[in-house]
Amino acid sequence: MTYIGALDQGTSSTRFMIFDANASVIASHQLEHAQILPQSGWVEHDGSEIWANTRKVIAGALDKSNLKITDLVAIGITNQRETTLAWDVKTGKPLHNALVWQDTRTAEFMNSLSDSNKELVTRLTGLTIAPYFSASKIKWLIDSVPAVAEAVKAGTARIGTIDSWLLWNLSGGSFATDVTNASRTALMNLETLDWDLDLLALFNIPRNVLADIKPTSHVYAHTPEGVPIAALVGDQQGAMIGQTCFAVGDSKTTYGTGNFALLNTGSEIIRSTHGLLTTVCYKFGNEPAVYALEGSVAVTGSAIQWLRDQLQIITTSSEIEALAGSVDDNGGVYFVPAFSGLFAPYWRSDARGVIVGLSRASTNAHLARAALEAIAYQTRDVLDAMSADSKVALKSMRVDGGATANNLLMQIQADVMGIEIIRPEIIETTALGAAYAAGIAVGIWQSPSDVEKNWRENQRWSSTQNPDVRAEKYEQWKKAVNRTLNWIE
Repeated sequence: MTYIGALDQGTSSTRFMIFDANASVIASHQLEHAQILPQSGWVEHDGSEIWANTRKVIAGALDKSNLKITDLVAIGITNQRETTLAWDVKTGKPLHNALVWQDTRTAEFMNSLSDSNKELVTRLTGLTIAPYFSASKIKWLIDSVPAVAEAVKAGTARIGTIDSWLLWNLSGGSFATDVTNASRTALMNLETLDWDLDLLALFNIPRNVLADIKPTSHVYAHTPEGVPIAALVGDQQGAMIGQTCFAVGDSKTTYGTGNFALLNTGSEIIRSTHGLLTTVCYKFGNEPAVYALEGSVAVTGSAIQWLRDQLQIITTSSEIEALAGSVDDNGGVYFVPAFSGLFAPYWRSDARGVIVGLSRASTNAHLARAALEAIAYQTRDVLDAMSADSKVALKSMRVDGGATANNLLMQIQADVMGIEIIRPEIIETTALGAAYAAGIAVGIWQSPSDVEKNWRENQRWSSTQNPDVRAEKYEQWKKAVNRTLNWIE
């Protein structure tokens, strides 16, 4: 049997999955890590905790499968993107907590850029001006953390996204990243697929602290046991590969801590005029890079965690389905979880969360249903923008990620969008995509088309909602979104 390992390092947890050549799950082990919130708008992770959990989940999955690490033909790594960590090569220790993609501490700096510099960033990178991306996080670490500044001066600093941190630790010192992660930093030129000197100068970041940029599917290094580390890929691009979205026009939406919709645009770099991002979708070896349009929603699954942890109206996230299903509708309640601003297609860091439409009749169940509807409405916002940019009307959408196990949410999504929602058998397609990319790099599969036959449908949902009702409810949603704006001066 052929076994491939996939390390899936996400925003809230780290998981190691083992697949066979038919894309069947052999074993999986997962651990959550702490969300460190020093002050409003700041979100951090402990890089040492993430690395410790990585070792534990690899050992746990191998133990469950009765395999040794040398039984794996390759390992692929997929990761939360934009989250940025600095460490010292002499000690091997982080120099500061990682700044998570949700962190907004650099919003003021990004907003202070001149119009010409904002245009430069957008034109070269395909990204919008937002604290979301890694460049301003790297700048903050260098400017604000003396230990980082000293290591940069001494030449011992390494700063990168989480894929680079994991590769460095797993391989014993290899330092690299892939085109998908690099395309999320606001430092890589979309056309040259290399760090752009003008952007490095703009953010005052020395080139020697950054990793070399490689293809997604590529043998980067080996573990001490000799297992090839054969793929690095940002989590959302990993899900595109896992969903076998290899044709121009293929799209998927991943439901996780946030929601992320991508549309394959092939070798063409399409510049969005509707608030979306242009990003690298993947690059297999020496083949040309494939690009995508992307819409990112900051808070979807994490809104359910908020109901669980802060409001404590549920004790486990899975309880949300039954609670929300205990009422027929939202009772007029709309919840916009703009906890750290709004991402696509609005890109408003001044927004903050609101709950509107409350009455004496409102209950926990109505709020729970409004939270699920918020996931669906934010996803519609993004997909409508995607259709406008691509001039393609979506008739169906492939979905994946943990929240898609919620059947009520999937029905709400079909009702909100008026299209078919299709869930595959394996909903953790992010990890599967990393396994596919690694397997292609070491010859388990010869090409992306070889893995397409592994995609298997689990269930699909069609809309049951009257189109007039759908339009009316969506207008109410947009009114609620408008209430979130201009909250932060």
